[in-house]
Amino acid sequence: MGFEFRRKLPSSAEIREQIPLSAELAEIKAERDEEVKAIFRGDSKRFLLIIGPCSADHPDPVLEYCGKLKEVAEQVKDRIMIIPRIYTNKPRTTGEGYKGMLHQPDPEKGANVADGIAAIRKLHLAVLKETGFSTADEMLYPDNLRYLSDIMSYVAVGARSVENQQHRLVASGIDVPTGMKNPTSGDLGVMLNSIYAGQHPHDFIFREWEVKSDGNPYTHAILRGSQSKHGQIMPNYHYEDLKLLLNLYNERELEYPAVVVDTNHCNSAKKYKEQLRIAQEVMHSRKYSPELNDFVKGLMVESYLLEGSCKVEEHIYGKSITDPCIGWEDTERLISMIYDYMQQTTV
Repeated sequence: MGFEFRRKLPSSAEIREQIPLSAELAEIKAERDEEVKAIFRGDSKRFLLIIGPCSADHPDPVLEYCGKLKEVAEQVKDRIMIIPRIYTNKPRTTGEGYKGMLHQPDPEKGANVADGIAAIRKLHLAVLKETGFSTADEMLYPDNLRYLSDIMSYVAVGARSVENQQHRLVASGIDVPTGMKNPTSGDLGVMLNSIYAGQHPHDFIFREWEVKSDGNPYTHAILRGSQSKHGQIMPNYHYEDLKLLLNLYNERELEYPAVVVDTNHCNSAKKYKEQLRIAQEVMHSRKYSPELNDFVKGLMVESYLLEGSCKVEEHIYGKSITDPCIGWEDTERLISMIYDYMQQTTV
């Protein structure tokens, strides 16, 4: 019973010293941070696309994917800003299964968090160095934020974490846009409370320190669908859902009202091919409503080199070992569709 303390993990300061971010890359990241913030402020009319594998399982296919994404991003950069999903923590409802590169830098070997911390920083850094993309990841463990926060331009708080006080308070100290997903129950009030908490300053305990945060005005909503107590999947990306959320935003004193729509998870009932249709519907809603055109700032999409998913032991390069993703051909189609809509709705 109890804990077995296996090894002491490096501090964020130690890992940053061992795997440093160069001044040149820090400048690229800072420029991208400002571009993303301008989208949330409404100063930029570009559309945000946070896209990539459900989980980053191995550096080689992830870097190949990001290289292909970079080529497309150059073609659409006047209308779309792309941030690759480099998700290295995988929440598990029961605690069982692959928990991401942080836990298992090699999915076929046992847990090794010490090596995992180095592996995820190296991967995020390699993406920035090779493609110029600063990245997005989920803040599954708030204490781990500073291992990557100097590389990321976007942070997400998941549906199972959004009610947790520590996640909310740490979000208030993040200096890049941070999305709060609606909880698995779908309760929008819970999500909006977390946004309010994230936007305001707090005093709290963080990594054995007493800290004070400034508040993060770029904390915003992510709609990802929900599940009823009877197990019924309930999407929340439709026109009426977006209008309802906008009205709820307007009833509260929140800065920069914004939502990003997650096209997978409960919105697609994990039918990954549905992501293209859902993205098109959201873009059509923006086109139809000037209010929603300003309010819906982006989409979150799960995409990889090959479509679907596989088991780890199948060793299929570029195919998700967690939730199924759309493949590269559909990814290009989706980005092209978004770009066409953006040409119709922006000057």
